[in-house]
Amino acid sequence: MKSICIPLIAATVWLCSCAEKKAETPVTETPAPAVAETPEVKDIPDSVKMQNWQAYMTPGDMHKMMASWDGKWVDSMTMWMAPGAPPENYVTNSEIKSVMGGRYSTATHRGNMMGMDFEGLSTMAWDNQRKLFINTWIDNFGTGVSVLEGPWDEATKTITLKGKMLDPSYGDGRMLDYRQVITLIDNNTQKFEMYHVGADGKETKNMEIISRRK
Repeated sequence: MKSICIPLIAATVWLCSCAEKKAETPVTETPAPAVAETPEVKDIPDSVKMQNWQAYMTPGDMHKMMASWDGKWVDSMTMWMAPGAPPENYVTNSEIKSVMGGRYSTATHRGNMMGMDFEGLSTMAWDNQRKLFINTWIDNFGTGVSVLEGPWDEATKTITLKGKMLDPSYGDGRMLDYRQVITLIDNNTQKFEMYHVGADGKETKNMEIISRRK
């Protein structure tokens, strides 16, 4: 009991002394911080707005490149279900089409994977203002939509897309970081690589596809 009371008494004394010192300290009003003035927003002339919109909606060189992919392809796929796991190989077929006046590219994928019929659909866009590619993906192996985006590298002829994708194997809605690299080897050959960052924070390659035009 003594060991408890002594610290309590000491604490009480300390609190009282602090209160007294605080009372002795004169109270001064703190000036209110200056409110920054909102800069005046100058409106853009309607003619300039129309020019910007026209530039945004007009297909350019990147859209011409996407249009050159139109056609039917055979996709030779290699998958690694886990780091160090033996590869699994599949062959699927895809068809790429330009839509909406060449502003977007769609690709349908069909085949058989892991003993099940597989069907996937992707869209690819080049955003004229943001200067990057945007890719969406849905398939019958899930019920969600993945969205990835990234730049074009003229020197290496690659599109590098980054984003998050659901890993349903965890069962808790966990989103993992993904990176995809599309390499345009020539007019009739493309390589697709997909990497993901696992729970350990390490990036591993889990898919590679070599696509050849029929």
